[in-house]
Amino acid sequence: MGMGSIRASGGDDEDGLDTTPMSEINVTPMVDVMLVLLIIFMVAAPLMTTGVPVQLPKTSAAKVAQAKKPLEVTIDKDGSPSIAKEIFTQESLMPRLRAMAAEDPSQVVLVRGDRDVPYGKIMEVMGLVGQAGFTKVSLIAQSPGGALPSAPGAAAPAAPAAPANGAAR
Repeated sequence: MGMGSIRASGGDDEDGLDTTPMSEINVTPMVDVMLVLLIIFMVAAPLMTTGVPVQLPKTSAAKVAQAKKPLEVTIDKDGSPSIAKEIFTQESLMPRLRAMAAEDPSQVVLVRGDRDVPYGKIMEVMGLVGQAGFTKVSLIAQSPGGALPSAPGAAAPAAPAAPANGAAR
């Protein structure tokens, strides 16, 4: 097996054989066993994932609706709010937001503001969004890597990343 005798000069017993044990490990049988186990697991793994075959019942329930694209309200450098590239004044923004909130008050609204716009102006627009009837309002900021973060509980906006200088589109 793993022990044997080695012929060496000196240390012979009366038969002329060296009795010092061999201290080398024979790894060939271990590699053979590991390869057999690998093959067994490679064959068995796909069989374990199939589960028990069942006949699923049919239902007349409606399919789960896909998450809607969030509504984006953008505030440009001049402090003018816009929705989908349509620029509004502070006074004309409220009726438009109320009409949109009447359609779907649970829609997610994302507020984007240029970095040069005062914080108070962004908060005024967020207040208008809340007064219009929207309950899910979030701010969008640009991450250090340049990508826009996705909104929690909503599908990620399909819009391209904002320009590097932070200017609104």
